[in-house]
Amino acid sequence: MKQEVRLMKGNEVIAEAAVRAGCDAYFGYPITPQTEVIETLMEMRPWETTGMVVLQAESEIASINMVYGAAACGKKVMTSSSSPGISLMGEGISYMAGAELPCVILNVQRGGPGLGTIQPAQSDYFLATKAGGHGDFRMLVLAPNSVQEMYDHVFLAFELAFRYRNPVMILSDGVIGQMMEKVELSEAVGRLTDAEVLERYGDWALTGRHHRDRNIVTSVQLDPHIQEGVNNTLLGKYRRAEREEVRYESTDCDDADYVIVAYGSSARISSKAVEMAREEGHKVGLLRPITLYPFPSAQIRELAGRVKGILTVEMSTGQMVEDVRLSAGCAVPVEYYGRYGGMIPTPGEVYQALKSLLIEKQA
Repeated sequence: MKQEVRLMKGNEVIAEAAVRAGCDAYFGYPITPQTEVIETLMEMRPWETTGMVVLQAESEIASINMVYGAAACGKKVMTSSSSPGISLMGEGISYMAGAELPCVILNVQRGGPGLGTIQPAQSDYFLATKAGGHGDFRMLVLAPNSVQEMYDHVFLAFELAFRYRNPVMILSDGVIGQMMEKVELSEAVGRLTDAEVLERYGDWALTGRHHRDRNIVTSVQLDPHIQEGVNNTLLGKYRRAEREEVRYESTDCDDADYVIVAYGSSARISSKAVEMAREEGHKVGLLRPITLYPFPSAQIRELAGRVKGILTVEMSTGQMVEDVRLSAGCAVPVEYYGRYGGMIPTPGEVYQALKSLLIEKQA
């Protein structure tokens, strides 16, 4: 069958992917630079074709709690927002992690802190990978660097969310959300029927008392002994993900003397900087984390054992660099270069930073 190809914006393709991935419901609230997600869903009107629910909630707090309710019923459900909106969802995300409920959350990052700017940024790395809410929990985090990956990661995010019964975040930014690229669209996956939900997830999903004994979905455990057991269960899932779900892309790293580590749109920019360095005779490679959690620590540790230095490039004041330094274990210098507050680095700036911070110092 001929593959369907379209020219689409990153935010628009999220909506297309949600419908084709068999999503049961989307609950969200508009905020720049991701408003096109819900606008596109409203234009598509999937409730008329697949029965998918699309609802603009009164706030981000309301939307994440609607996600909680639908997820508790074993439904494929997602939401999207941008940086300050994700902050408002923090409590609900933590509740869902504690109740072991699957969902997909898209964050199209903008500059901050505070209301900040509507321009692109990558300053929510800590929020996504370290502190998505209170308590001991983690989200699995995917970082697309193209419109095609925005599409593909929706399918992958739902797969991981149900595999680990845990929230999964797609951490994008305003560059990728707003850019237009060619994207290959896959065949649609049908929504599960209520009977199929019962068959697959009946041991934990709320499917009605007429099907079985009462089931309770909650994150409240007042007995500390029970709560510790819950935390141990969650920890076991995260350790499993760290073993089995690390994803990354390595470019020109086999013979590299220096490596740039960058994700998302920063990785796209850095790939051009690698080309510039190679043209001038410097052996430079690029490691792009695709999963920010679990993080490709082992791969960076291996590179640190044979290169002269590592540069992290981020559209933040420096967040991922902490994980890179921990992974490298002081084996080589790890430097950072970034633009922030909505500013976007150029390939030339990245290359100059690489030369001044690492190459020229070691010449």
